[in-house]
Amino acid sequence: MARYLGAIKTVTLLAFLGFTFLPLVQMTLISFVATLPTTSVEVGSFTLHNYAGIWSDPALRSAFVNSIAYVLINICITVPVAIPAAYAFSRMSFAGDTHLFLAFIAFRITPPVVLTLPIFQLFSALGIVNSVFGIALAHCLFNLPVSIWVLQGFISAIPKEMDETAFLDGYSRPRFIWGILLPQIAPGIAVTAFFCFMFSWVEVVFARILTTTNGKPISMALNALFGFQTDIGLVMAVTVASMLPGAVLLFAMRNHLSRGFRIGG
Repeated sequence: MARYLGAIKTVTLLAFLGFTFLPLVQMTLISFVATLPTTSVEVGSFTLHNYAGIWSDPALRSAFVNSIAYVLINICITVPVAIPAAYAFSRMSFAGDTHLFLAFIAFRITPPVVLTLPIFQLFSALGIVNSVFGIALAHCLFNLPVSIWVLQGFISAIPKEMDETAFLDGYSRPRFIWGILLPQIAPGIAVTAFFCFMFSWVEVVFARILTTTNGKPISMALNALFGFQTDIGLVMAVTVASMLPGAVLLFAMRNHLSRGFRIGG
């Protein structure tokens, strides 16, 4: 029975890997195939023409730059704001703290499309519609509750005695947070930044509503490639290229993320 159980596990694992990676393999292979006739490349030939098309198209180049800017602005605003808020929820008691914390989580559950009209009106009044900063700020509104929730869990895992000992040693609260707390919750910061990246990199709703000519991200650029005669090879090449920053981020932060998800779990 144990032998059959091992075989079943192996087959299940192989089926899962095949189900997960076969679409990625097929997408990668098509990205190197010419799917529309051009003067220099025949249809069906193996080529780098699709990837060269990304670089030669100003709209696609701008979309990649915009998406990277969204992520960087989002992380640079969300994480510094979330850390003191999470510390307050973790270490301090004040009237309505539990209800306020649950309200933050409830706000994140709200579908983004519900808030597009009020956000559009507010951003129009501020003059930041159709700009990279406006989209990134909209992303921050939805990433901040999750970031506070994640970091609050990591800070709560640190004994309060560490705070008290630091204060007895003459540390001020900002100095304690900067010098002692931040290194302790580095995995939590990595997990938070990863969630911010995932939301901003694939978000479509705000990008569709709040942009008309400028600030379009990769998701909108990909959508614009579909038409009467779609270059599937170019679409696959853009898709593969859009996955590379996430893969690089995962590889670079794998140790922090692994430790963070273990602690968070």
